[in-house]
Amino acid sequence: MNNNNVGLLENNEVIARVFEHIDNGTTDLGTAQWREPVEHYTSQSRYEQEIALLRQRPVVFCPSAAIPDAGSFISRTAAGTPLLVVRDNDLKVRAFINACRHRGMKVASGQGCARTFSCPYHGWTYNLDGSVRGIPGEAAFPDLDKETAGLKELFAVERGGLVYVQQEGTPKLDTLDTAPNFFEPSQPLFHQSDTVDEANWKLLTETLLEGYHIKSLHSESFYPFGLDNVNVVESFGQNSRVVYPFKRIEKLRSLPPDEREIEGFATLVYHLFPNVSVSVLSKHTSVTVMEPLSPSRTQMFSYYIKHAAKNGNEISHDEALRDVDFVNQSGQEEDRAAARDIQETVTTSANSHLTFGYYEKAIVSFHQQLQSELGET
Repeated sequence: MNNNNVGLLENNEVIARVFEHIDNGTTDLGTAQWREPVEHYTSQSRYEQEIALLRQRPVVFCPSAAIPDAGSFISRTAAGTPLLVVRDNDLKVRAFINACRHRGMKVASGQGCARTFSCPYHGWTYNLDGSVRGIPGEAAFPDLDKETAGLKELFAVERGGLVYVQQEGTPKLDTLDTAPNFFEPSQPLFHQSDTVDEANWKLLTETLLEGYHIKSLHSESFYPFGLDNVNVVESFGQNSRVVYPFKRIEKLRSLPPDEREIEGFATLVYHLFPNVSVSVLSKHTSVTVMEPLSPSRTQMFSYYIKHAAKNGNEISHDEALRDVDFVNQSGQEEDRAAARDIQETVTTSANSHLTFGYYEKAIVSFHQQLQSELGET
């Protein structure tokens, strides 16, 4: 992964900072506390503002590896809009509203590979570029302009191995200036999943962005392998990166700095504002999109990409799956349960706000960016 273009520390610099923190009993700190009103996790009007924001900027829809070939497609709802994202015959990624231009029925479901898309209601068909291919009984529509009757196309672009879609407005390409290059073209998608939680999307996002809770919440899952509240936290553009070192990082001390590799010795979590996380683990990288369904409900779509071979050594499918299972069945289950618990209490009178301190620097940045984008004071 190339971080030179986004101003992040190089891996050997991250490792050196981790060792400084271990030796000094410190961690990266923020400079501000934050009080987030509890109604921001329950309010319908705030939720609608957030959905509008998600529609008005390029947001990660999936990794490029999830639609590798001509005709590969994914159809799902994003920010309340049914979308169809497909790679056309020229291998260009295209995004459409998943609605037939006749009577509005969805022309695709799930994901797969197709040569055309056909509406199941009346059989109107569309090419991979969204243009009309065929209309049964076309003579019954004498005023139809086929040139303008194709699927409604949206802005889509690929950057750094990720597919971004913007649903409304002029493309805000400046928000992608700090997008890291996450994947090489040869890295395959080997697994994916989706889950629904009864929790606000921000609560689920917050669980990923601080190590202050590792020892207490993950005492028997992550903590036996990780360090207590020892993190490197950086911002790049509106985004953040949080590094969670493993205890075995100590093995790197004896190596010259230019020979140290962080892969396998830390988890690197990138928060791509507003609602996407990219987690670089030992044998794979996961891309998770937090799709808000309501103020108190979120669907998380996760895509898992295997790391590239190193020194001729390929990572097996089983090895990569074990990596996924360890993360999902231990620590992330605990994180999700915490978010669901908090969702229940933010509806009570216990707290007027949630408090984030210096240890929660990346979460403070997240809420600052969200407040700024929504024009709140």
